[in-house]
Amino acid sequence: MGISPIGWLHTLGSLPAIPLAVYMLVRHGRIAPETAAGRAYFWFMLLGILTVYPIAHQPVSSIIATITLVFLLVGYGIALWRPAKRLWAYVQTMSLSVTVFLLMVPTVSESLRRLPVGDPVVTDLKDPLLLGVQGALFLALIVGIPLQMRALYKQRPYRDQVTR
Repeated sequence: MGISPIGWLHTLGSLPAIPLAVYMLVRHGRIAPETAAGRAYFWFMLLGILTVYPIAHQPVSSIIATITLVFLLVGYGIALWRPAKRLWAYVQTMSLSVTVFLLMVPTVSESLRRLPVGDPVVTDLKDPLLLGVQGALFLALIVGIPLQMRALYKQRPYRDQVTR
């Protein structure tokens, strides 16, 4: 079965979010919405999320897309909410790190299950390689978020906002 036009839009539309996320995590230690890369990440992620719904074959795909959308909107919208001023950087960073995780899990799963075409690396969702890669992504998330929180706390502007 080939990829539908909406499937191509989903795949090619969300693909740029991966190098953008990697770039920002390396450069800023977090997804940085205030940067050009951060603004581009938002739009590519939004395109990827919204195009999941018409192509999803399993209910879990729509559930993951909805959860990702919530984290994306919280991550980009929290700085606008005045009552959250003291904690916005932390909520923003955690939320957007979760979006990267939720982007990578299906990306890796689909890539390993579809490529190379005709002879994919993985044929079963319970394959040890696939489970290992997903576990590594989860480990990166649970180790990475506390490291990001610590780095934010050490930055003077964020520490001042939290202690005021």
